[in-house]
Amino acid sequence: MKDPAQPALTIPRSALFWAGGILFVVLFLWLLKGVLLPFVAGFALAYLLDPLADRLSRLGIGRTLAALVILIGFLLLVVLFIAVMAPLLANQLEAFARDLPGYVDRVQQLAIEQLGWLRGMLGGELSGVQGSVGSIFSKVTEWVGGILSGVLSGGAALLSIVSLFVVTPVVAFYMLVDWDRMIRTVDGWLPLKERDTIRRLAREMNGAVSGFVRGQALVCLILGLFYAIGLTMVGLNFGLLIGIISGIISFVPYIGSLTGFILATGIAIAQFWPDYWMIGGVMAIFVTGQFFEGNILQPNLVGRSVGLHPVWLMFALLAFGSLFGFVGVLLAVPAAAAIGVLTRFALHRYQESPLYTGETGSKPKA
Repeated sequence: MKDPAQPALTIPRSALFWAGGILFVVLFLWLLKGVLLPFVAGFALAYLLDPLADRLSRLGIGRTLAALVILIGFLLLVVLFIAVMAPLLANQLEAFARDLPGYVDRVQQLAIEQLGWLRGMLGGELSGVQGSVGSIFSKVTEWVGGILSGVLSGGAALLSIVSLFVVTPVVAFYMLVDWDRMIRTVDGWLPLKERDTIRRLAREMNGAVSGFVRGQALVCLILGLFYAIGLTMVGLNFGLLIGIISGIISFVPYIGSLTGFILATGIAIAQFWPDYWMIGGVMAIFVTGQFFEGNILQPNLVGRSVGLHPVWLMFALLAFGSLFGFVGVLLAVPAAAAIGVLTRFALHRYQESPLYTGETGSKPKA
């Protein structure tokens, strides 16, 4: 017979409802991932710019006019950046792709020459080591090239550049205009019994996403400018390109600095060897950037309490990018924040449940 004192493990109907809703959203994204990019990008842009629209509205500017002014200003900044930086970056990217095999061969030869003491240990096997090193470098080069070609050839996933630049601003404009109204509408759909709990979870998710995205975007901008200017000043080939790429990849904390450090150091060795001071100067730029990122920028601009661990964020970016393409990359951060908040909430509920405490939940009647 079943022990009446043993708590029964039941799944609440609300949990089944939310699980079904999440499954529906995942299926929706999977089926329509090829056409969702402009809409998801527009929604993300509206989310980022909504605080500015709220501030202008509090100053007495109408919501529609505020959204229009914000978007026009944002688009002008983007166009100005593209007009100034695109030619320089395009030239450096073309030269980098052309010269990369030569730099790889140069670093490989220097490594073999400087590790001459291995010749005495390995004898005739050194040529085999050289071949293995060359094979590894060629594989890495092919892998990087494959990633770049995959991103550039993802026309089906991206729809088209035209749709991205035309549809996204329109979607962002309407989202900015109707943002508060949409929030009130969705809030009115919440179950009355669970409304306070859902609101609290939504506030935690919003705090995690907004704190990380807006803060980390500013960190990326500062680091990208610092690396680009620093590497260009020391005369490193492709310094502008490497600096901007390092800043962009810094969206995942510490990964951008590490990637840029390895790439810039390799090119510095091939370009400046045996000038140790120049190579050390390139390395010092990234060490300095890493120090400011970890001790000044991250604590003050992003904060320690957003709940997004770098490892979890990295996994989310790779997983969602693999499942849903570039749309998944855009959704990875809010999804990672939401999953983190819901997981902590579920663990808290579990630790309060009879399944964890072992209590029956009711005392026997006298």
